[in-house]
Amino acid sequence: MTQVNPAQVPEAGKPKLLDQVRQRCRVRHLALKTEQAYVNWIRRFVMFHHVRHPLEMGAKEVSAFLTHLAVEGRVAASTQNQALSALLFLYREVLERDFGWLDDVVRAKKPKHLPVVFTPEEAMGVIGELQGRRWLMGMQLYGGGLRLNEGLRQRVKDLDFERLQVTVRDGKGEKDRVTLLPEAVVEPLKEHLANVRKAHERALAEGYAGVELPYALARKYPSADREWGWQYVYPSDRPSRDPRSGAWRRHHLDESFMQDAVRAVIRKLGIEKLAGCHTFRHYAACRIMPTRLLA
Repeated sequence: MTQVNPAQVPEAGKPKLLDQVRQRCRVRHLALKTEQAYVNWIRRFVMFHHVRHPLEMGAKEVSAFLTHLAVEGRVAASTQNQALSALLFLYREVLERDFGWLDDVVRAKKPKHLPVVFTPEEAMGVIGELQGRRWLMGMQLYGGGLRLNEGLRQRVKDLDFERLQVTVRDGKGEKDRVTLLPEAVVEPLKEHLANVRKAHERALAEGYAGVELPYALARKYPSADREWGWQYVYPSDRPSRDPRSGAWRRHHLDESFMQDAVRAVIRKLGIEKLAGCHTFRHYAACRIMPTRLLA
């Protein structure tokens, strides 16, 4: 087992530890939520050990922290695994210390549960209570088997009205795929996009910096962030400050826009299931794939 030398200290002139974590997350193109989660877990790890630098710690301290989460914090297995993933990222990607003992850490196993699935009547009942953009999104989640984030991150160029297809970019596992666009949403979606385009043109006239582009496309195509095809299908109502670049941009709608409405409808209809937006995907997937492939 490789041991950490307690005498090691961070080099002078380097960015602070958490800033290094953020920088490395962005180099690896990790989602903002993942970056925020990793920074939070690493901060908690350091604070748990009385603000010792991770270079001064090793397997004993990591095990103690993870044990504390499970025994005293009583966190779920998925939460403990996320904390371990953050520490693995810290040591391997940021501190470049690929310790053998990290491979030997026993990760908590997530209990296996059958997915909650709507009946056809329940699914259409929930969607029927939604209005406007929420109805459009609900129909896409239900008809195309989209995850909520995949629906929110759709760009205009990803819609193919002729073939009734949607191209999902950077889905789970950073994989692209093509899924269905329900015919029932075509005309309402076109009307919605017409309104979005008007709002986009108004924002351009007011000088906003355009939409965030994936990876290095902003440098390769400097004007692409203002082109219509790259805009989000479901943009937020107004531009806001980009948390990473500080630019004035229009992001997509927040998850809560859909989640809160779906939960409220489920309660209203008296559906006694632990259901939510992802349950639409479970129902769609059950029609075309075995249960073991649902995620």
